[in-house]
Amino acid sequence: MEKTIEDPPTSAVLLDHCHFSQVIFNSVEKFYIPGGDVTCRYTFTQNFIPRQKDWIGIFRVGWKTVREYYTFMWVTLPIDLNNKSAKQQEVQFKAYYLPKDDEYYQFCYVDQDGVVRGASIPFQFRPENEEDILVVTTQGEVEEIEQHNKELCKENQELKDSCVSLQKQNSDMQAELQKKQEELETLQSINKKLELKVKEQKDYWETELLQLKEQNQKMSSENEKMGIRVDQLQAQLSTQEKEMEKLVQGDQDKTEQLEHLKKENGHLFLSLTEQRKDQKKLEQTVEEMKQNETTAMKKQQELMDENFDLSRRLSEKKMIYNVLQREKERLEGENDLLKRENSRLLSYMGLDFNSLPYQVPTSDEGGAGQNPGLVYGNPYSGIQESSSPSQLSIKKCPICKADDICDHTLEQQRMQALCLNCPICDKIFPATEKQIFEDHVFCHSL
Repeated sequence: MEKTIEDPPTSAVLLDHCHFSQVIFNSVEKFYIPGGDVTCRYTFTQNFIPRQKDWIGIFRVGWKTVREYYTFMWVTLPIDLNNKSAKQQEVQFKAYYLPKDDEYYQFCYVDQDGVVRGASIPFQFRPENEEDILVVTTQGEVEEIEQHNKELCKENQELKDSCVSLQKQNSDMQAELQKKQEELETLQSINKKLELKVKEQKDYWETELLQLKEQNQKMSSENEKMGIRVDQLQAQLSTQEKEMEKLVQGDQDKTEQLEHLKKENGHLFLSLTEQRKDQKKLEQTVEEMKQNETTAMKKQQELMDENFDLSRRLSEKKMIYNVLQREKERLEGENDLLKRENSRLLSYMGLDFNSLPYQVPTSDEGGAGQNPGLVYGNPYSGIQESSSPSQLSIKKCPICKADDICDHTLEQQRMQALCLNCPICDKIFPATEKQIFEDHVFCHSL
């Protein structure tokens, strides 16, 4: 068996005859003369589409697989398959490659998948002689030939019927193939769109990934900064917690001190109330302080978080008490000075102090007997109980230097009663600006 340089695509499996009718061979001779070229003519059926690697081979009759070809030729593809002339094709086998024996051969069309699509009638390669022209046969041979012809006709009819059935199946298969090809084209189009979409999505994801990486780097740096800041805040929090503990402890101490001051304030309030019974202006002031104190106590019971305000008010009351205490001491000092001046004047006049119809009680006896809440007694008690104006007439007026009580002295006493003097800076406030005076005194304690 002779082969060319490039072997055609073949298959080791003998396929069914259902595909043999897709390519029909035309004008096949019963025998070909050796030494000459052989032209093979064939026709494509309507539903068959040739491909580039299709080939036509010469097979010895009785072959089993397409690998048993003797020689082959590649098929030339037509330019336009829809043209009627394109259906009629031919290929020429050179004499050098043809068989040299007188065995029966046939043409077979094989596609690029190794499937046989058409087969011709058998033929031989032998020279023409007289026996071919005149054949003498006996009667038995004639009957045998006729019987063989009948069998061949019957087989041919069966083959035709099978060919029609196969053509119908082939048409159905071609229609289904066309449908599958359309579906394949649709799927390919969808696949291209999906590939485009996937590519776009991939580019978008890559961009997003780069942005996320940049954000991750920024977040990492910010996280480090936040970690340092958290450490600093934790240190500050620890310091603030310690300060808070100190403040809480100080608040508790201040609360205890406030309770103690409340008790002292109660005692002082009683003492001040008793001391201001004889002074109308001071009594009104004490009454206002009592109202302020009552209001402050109510606010303390309702709003415990206003501890600072209550402490401020308590400090103001304490400062007022100190002012009053200093005023009392000043008045007692003035009283002592008046007593010494009175004794001096009486001794100058030749009178005995003990012979006077009234005596100013001393701080140890009279003061304690009249008002047990005052340490030095009331310096004005002796003067207020006396009906004689001689004691007052002894005091001189600081403006006109008169021995008797004058308008200047009365005006000065009235002005002192209507004014409030700061004990620290000697600043004078009207009696109507009592709250401003208290705030001013409180500012000195800050």
